[in-house]
Amino acid sequence: MDKSWMTEPNRLRSPAYAAGVNNFLEMAQNHARGSDRIRCPCRICSNNLFLPLFIVESHLFINGIDLNYTEWIFHGEEETRNFDVDDEEVAVSDEDEFIDDMDNMLDDILAGTNIDVPQSSTPLLSWDSFPKSLPVSSFDELLEDARRPLFGGCTKFSKLSFIVKLLHIKTLGGWSIKSFDMLLNLLKSAFPDAELPLSYEDACSLERGLGFKYNKIHACPNDCILYWKEYSKLNSCPICKASRWMSTTNGTRVIPHKVLRHFPLKPRLQRLFLSTKIAAEMRWHKEKRVTDENFLRHPADSKSWKAFDEAHSWFANDPRNVRLGLASDGFNPFNNMAKPYSIWPVILVPYNLPPWLCMKDQFFMTSLIIPGPKSPGNDIDVYL
Repeated sequence: MDKSWMTEPNRLRSPAYAAGVNNFLEMAQNHARGSDRIRCPCRICSNNLFLPLFIVESHLFINGIDLNYTEWIFHGEEETRNFDVDDEEVAVSDEDEFIDDMDNMLDDILAGTNIDVPQSSTPLLSWDSFPKSLPVSSFDELLEDARRPLFGGCTKFSKLSFIVKLLHIKTLGGWSIKSFDMLLNLLKSAFPDAELPLSYEDACSLERGLGFKYNKIHACPNDCILYWKEYSKLNSCPICKASRWMSTTNGTRVIPHKVLRHFPLKPRLQRLFLSTKIAAEMRWHKEKRVTDENFLRHPADSKSWKAFDEAHSWFANDPRNVRLGLASDGFNPFNNMAKPYSIWPVILVPYNLPPWLCMKDQFFMTSLIIPGPKSPGNDIDVYL
């Protein structure tokens, strides 16, 4: 459609602008299919509000249409996307490169060898040195699920790879657990021979063989200490004297006031080096990065990174050295600002990876989940 009217300087006196608004509203009304309300595309509303047609018309004349709204996808115009070959390859690579190598990843873990490591480096891992949090029986079950086809004659998906993809889509799409269970029931009805889990909990249990567990550590309700190490046996805080436990009605079960979730870092770093593809990328900052004194393309080009390398050359000389960025911010998990509750996740980002990977969410590692109900403020150091 002709959209030249959108840039008319004098909206109130321009016949072209008035004709354009009329054509736009006619298309939007047909797209609304009987509803008298549509999204208002004016500069102030920006398609965030549903308003009656006559109010939208007045907004378009008074405020003007949002000039960035060039594809009227909310009002009946089909969205157009232009992909070249490179974009398609990148999109496929981003989505599948680190998901569809399930067999290779499990083979690497089972072999207990470090893939593609320089000969001058000492072996990083063996099966004996692998975290004891990974029971062999759980891994055997995981390996069996990775080898078992989804159904008889299926060559594209194993039981494990299909479940991992379903869980991945659930995360990206923000599905609820109830909707995920409904989908599983539908798939089991349509494909009764498929090796599908019974529920979301059953699907998650398939991945527990990877050993990504977390530890629960009790904390003082006033963020003074963690009941850990020398404080693990205490029942009250030695600083503020607050009780470690909530009061219970029956007295048979005690509940801690605050529980920190701690996700061990070492197993997650080891997993990065046990993956054939990711292991090479973890050494990118040392082996493949283009060094130029005049440009800052990567954190490794910064003065602080280089100063650390000079002070700790024994660490910097090994291309497998790991540098992590740390970030934290609080949010209200209840989506209701009337409830003053704040949870603080602490995220670690491996800066070894190339810049087009290190800020991808699949490489973000949750380190801590600091519970509420209030922000820890400067006392976040107690948890860090």
